[in-house]
Amino acid sequence: MAPICHTWRQLKSKYSIYHVFVFLLTFLSYASISATRKTFSNVKTTISSEWTPKFCNATESCLRPHTIWMDRRLFDSIGDAEPFLGWLDSILLISYALGLYISGVIGDRFDMRKMLSLGMCLSAVVAFVFGCLTEWVHLYSKPFYITMYVLFGLTQSMGWPCVVAIMGNWFGKLSQGLVWGVWSACPSIGNIIGALVVAQVLDYGYEYAFLVTSTILFAGGIINFFALVPSPKEVGLTEPDDEDGEGDDDVCETSDDTPSTLAQTDNDLPMQAVTQTRPPAISFFQAVCLPGVIPYSLSYACLKMVNQSLFFWLPFYLHSQYGWKETVADEISIYYDVGGMIGGMVSGYVSAKMKKRAPTMVTMLLLALPSLWVYSVSPNNKTTNAALMTVAGFFIGGPANLISSAISADLGRQDLIKGNSEALSTVIGIVDGTGSVGASVGQIVVPLLHRQQHLDWQWVFYFFMLMTVF
Repeated sequence: MAPICHTWRQLKSKYSIYHVFVFLLTFLSYASISATRKTFSNVKTTISSEWTPKFCNATESCLRPHTIWMDRRLFDSIGDAEPFLGWLDSILLISYALGLYISGVIGDRFDMRKMLSLGMCLSAVVAFVFGCLTEWVHLYSKPFYITMYVLFGLTQSMGWPCVVAIMGNWFGKLSQGLVWGVWSACPSIGNIIGALVVAQVLDYGYEYAFLVTSTILFAGGIINFFALVPSPKEVGLTEPDDEDGEGDDDVCETSDDTPSTLAQTDNDLPMQAVTQTRPPAISFFQAVCLPGVIPYSLSYACLKMVNQSLFFWLPFYLHSQYGWKETVADEISIYYDVGGMIGGMVSGYVSAKMKKRAPTMVTMLLLALPSLWVYSVSPNNKTTNAALMTVAGFFIGGPANLISSAISADLGRQDLIKGNSEALSTVIGIVDGTGSVGASVGQIVVPLLHRQQHLDWQWVFYFFMLMTVF
């Protein structure tokens, strides 16, 4: 019982009720952002069939004149729609990357609470227009879809730098490895929620999946505007001490008068701290030149290329490779995010105990190579496929979650800029933005590889393994 009691004492002494609310609000905020983005990837088969003409056959009667289908046609076949879907994903990630570079800089100069709320609400509106409004008014236009994807990428980019920077303001870095490991599961939880929503409502029409997720996202933006506190200083609390390690050997016994932040009330807070002036933010170029930013950004570009390619194409792969129903493919694809969620927690905790991130990262990525190859030869069995997918998600999604959250926060709070937390959002934007640039390339390569005459999906996985090595 001593270790449990010791951990509870640490939590009571370090964290206030504000920490709990900040953790939950930022976690749920990005989970809802990710769930909305997941909707775009999980309706690929249905939306591409909507963009192609439907002809009469033995099982389907002609409900509409052939000319109406021709007027609505964007492509001659579903196969012709695949490259366009890949380009849309690439456009989304390019605009997302560009937005991250901009949002990161803006986040360090303006109120991150308002910026996060605005980004969530705008992103929800764009998702609603793309998925619901266009279907309800029968608007099928390539330029319009491209415009919507650009706007969606830009508005979505306003979320991640803000939530990670806010978490960085409230929690330490290496000393909070388990906290960051658990929190980094928010994208995976969002992906799971998005996939489940799509699987439940897809039979009624893909537009209802967008309606549900965009409504949740918009509501979350409103809640954040009124409830989220970006920094401990705003409520009179001190910033976390990054030097306090988890390895302290304090025993469980403590005196009854040990101060507990949890027990503080608003009247106990030193209000003079609220009026402290905000330190000046560092420039974009200064953030790029910080130690570790460039190598981690480049490595994340390769890793996110793999992670996001699986994110966007896994349901489509399961449908086309094994002939599984799209709703079944959506449900099975959840296991990749389950693996990534567990991998993020484990890697965050282990790296915190080691006081170093790189050894954990390298070990997991080396093990990702055989896991990718084994998954690529998975038999047509749902249970086996789900198990192998979970393992691959553990070794790929785990390091990806760690870089984009805990490591990015570490880089933005390193000793070189100690006392100036206004580098957090900028550094996070640089790392994740560079990763999204790499990921955008993958969305073009994947459909090109598997549609070549002498190539198939196996070559896509060879490409993933090569990027993992890089």
